[in-house]
Amino acid sequence: MYCPSSSSPWMPDTRLILDKFRSSPSGRIRFLRIARCPPAGSSMLMIVSVMVVYSSTGRLAYNEKAGNTFFYLIKQLFLIGGCFGVMFIVQSIHYRYFYKYAGVLLFVSMILLVCAAFGGTNINGAGRWIRLPLIGLTFQPSELAKIAIMMFTARILSEAQTDTHCDDSVLQKFLLFVGPVILLIFMDNFSTSALIGAVCFILFMIARMRWRLLAMTLGTALAAIALVLILGIYIPQVQKWGRIGTMVNRITDFAKGGEDGDGYSYQSVQARIAVAKGGLMGSGPGNSTQRNFLPHPYSDFIYAIVIEEYGLGGGAFIMLLYAVILFRVGVIGRKSMRKEVLNDRGMPDIFPALLVVGLGLTIVLQAMINMGVCVGLLPVTGQTLPLVSMGGTSLLFTSAAFGVILSIAHTFSPEGEKEESERLKMKSEKQGRKNRREEYEPEEVLVDEVEDGELPEMQPRTVTPPTGRRRGRKPAEYDEDRDFDILGEEGIGEIRDELESEGREVLNELKRRGR
Repeated sequence: MYCPSSSSPWMPDTRLILDKFRSSPSGRIRFLRIARCPPAGSSMLMIVSVMVVYSSTGRLAYNEKAGNTFFYLIKQLFLIGGCFGVMFIVQSIHYRYFYKYAGVLLFVSMILLVCAAFGGTNINGAGRWIRLPLIGLTFQPSELAKIAIMMFTARILSEAQTDTHCDDSVLQKFLLFVGPVILLIFMDNFSTSALIGAVCFILFMIARMRWRLLAMTLGTALAAIALVLILGIYIPQVQKWGRIGTMVNRITDFAKGGEDGDGYSYQSVQARIAVAKGGLMGSGPGNSTQRNFLPHPYSDFIYAIVIEEYGLGGGAFIMLLYAVILFRVGVIGRKSMRKEVLNDRGMPDIFPALLVVGLGLTIVLQAMINMGVCVGLLPVTGQTLPLVSMGGTSLLFTSAAFGVILSIAHTFSPEGEKEESERLKMKSEKQGRKNRREEYEPEEVLVDEVEDGELPEMQPRTVTPPTGRRRGRKPAEYDEDRDFDILGEEGIGEIRDELESEGREVLNELKRRGR
């Protein structure tokens, strides 16, 4: 392949441009952050997603898209490309910005949840969607709320750290700011609110909250859920509040073992049939039959299709990938616990560790819930399999969560530590140059303040040794007595006399002009 040389007048040397870009500390930081690759676990899950989504949507695409069986496959490929883009963009942002704007993100998610509750779009019987104007795409605010709640919870817990435990006032802040958001999610999506609550409870335990408060919080939450279930069972009017009726029916149906044969047990029964048909080796890619009977084989029950086509080995491989992600989250969280980074109270800052653990647990626990539903261990919840199920909002925000994890992982890696030290060095040098300019800025002397024939008292100028270094020359040692040794007392006196005579000439010229 022909490559033009650097001497070409119409083609700049890209190597020189990249070298110049990497030579500056700020450019090097941005380049290294953007150049990092996504984790292997998430990449493998996306590859599996392409294969299984194409297999489970073939008949749906044939019936709805006039025989174009590749429609949903192409759509999923575009979404995965967007996921990689979101992941790269988010991981290039420093985690201190997540700390700074966590409250703003939580407030925005609350506003979107209110809009979805009162003017949302119903999809599959759920009014948890917002249709974006002009472009017509649907948006699920609860996915944004997951990330916002984890950021805000990690922030308030890190700020409340003391020598022995977490300050008790953090629970009040959580109930005041996070509680309404979880309540809005609960009215339309019980499983998501329960998932967020469980992860926040684990973060409370990690942040050393008192066991008495933990027990009271857990007991109050379980009592509230039990009360809602009891009221929903014995008072039919309560079932009309949001999706409480759906929640009650799914839980009671699961408790009965699907004996009534209603619509909710139908999904679980078909998923169990798919798991049973898969066996150990599976029926092979694209040979699933239960995809024709499951209502949503490409989203909620995609794990059942994985087992049917790839067997128990394929299902175990998916579980292994999520286990690897959980392990890596734990490693990153442990590395981010730096004792030298302190919060406002003088305690070690645990915000990045709590944020990584919170986001990682949210992804992995959601995957475990989806798998449990598909194999009949949990009632139907409507939770998708992260990075595997077909979807738009879930994929993009899950990728954003992985981007946040990558950002923190890179910050506390050896190269990230080096970049952070360079950033702090640049900041200190910039502040030092600003201080020197302010210190040695010449003072203005007004002509009206100059008396006849007299010069203002001259302040001795402080000489600062040079800090730079020229290429090819060794830095010379600075000697503050060098000028006196070279010129001597007589030479310095002559220079002083010349300066005074020049000053008198300036004064005489001003007097001559009538100033």
